[in-house]
Amino acid sequence: MENWNTTSDFILLGLLNHTGAHQFLFVLVLITAFTSLVGNALMCLLILLDSGLHKPMYFLLSQLSLMDMILVITIVPKMAADYLTGRTFISPVDCGFQIFFFLTLEGGECFLLAAMSYDRYVAICHPLRYPVLMSWQLCLRMTLGSWFLGAADGLMQAAATLNFSFCSVREIDHFFCEAPSLVRLACADTSVFEYAMYVCCVLMLLVPISLILISYSLILAAVLQMCSNEARKKAFATCSSHISVVGLFFGAAIFTYMRPKSYRSANHDKVVSAFYTIFTPVLNPLIYSLRNSEVKGALRKCMDQCAALSHD
Repeated sequence: MENWNTTSDFILLGLLNHTGAHQFLFVLVLITAFTSLVGNALMCLLILLDSGLHKPMYFLLSQLSLMDMILVITIVPKMAADYLTGRTFISPVDCGFQIFFFLTLEGGECFLLAAMSYDRYVAICHPLRYPVLMSWQLCLRMTLGSWFLGAADGLMQAAATLNFSFCSVREIDHFFCEAPSLVRLACADTSVFEYAMYVCCVLMLLVPISLILISYSLILAAVLQMCSNEARKKAFATCSSHISVVGLFFGAAIFTYMRPKSYRSANHDKVVSAFYTIFTPVLNPLIYSLRNSEVKGALRKCMDQCAALSHD
């Protein structure tokens, strides 16, 4: 098979075709993406403007919303333009940027969720020492560390993937550039890189999951020792939103990246990728706004202020 140079474009086969059912799904994807952008932007704005939410927990939540917004912007506009215009080409440079941003955001979100679980552990198990154990300085360090680790993973995988020689078959069976889908097109032996990529993905998932499990094991032990049922309910309510988000995110990620290769198929990968790149980002602000009393209170206060201004 004849190699082609790095200026040649890839072809994204996409997620949807032009049947009536898929056109309906396309509209649903656009509505979901728009709702996700509005919901996460509103969450960031609410945390910025309401002084009652100026706490490390909500700063971490604002970073989660920011990551979700950038993820949607990275994937959906290109997918929508390809579907509407039929021009499904993507340059190697754009493909590299998609791989980099996707892995930066997904990897960063793994560690950010671990940081949020530590915050909940300190808030429930050591409430009197919270300002010391969860200082703003530590919060900023954990946030920057999450972004840095995600970016390091994204940069390494994007650079390594695009360094391969690719064959004349340039069709990526996906709706965006993802490293495993692109590696399948390489002419060279990629077994070592695929193994390294698998180990990297496992570590990026298992290290944060281990930290989250340790945090929630300690939280559970502390909650069971509480004498008051009211205190137990409050503790569980504080953690329920984060547990829901962790379950959605890591469930989809483990299904995608930790399955044996023999059990993987392009169609399954595309469906699961659509779930955690398009639908999960819209669920995060809904979960936190519906199940967090402080966020609901800040939202009501903001709406009351807007209504008062409109009446003036």
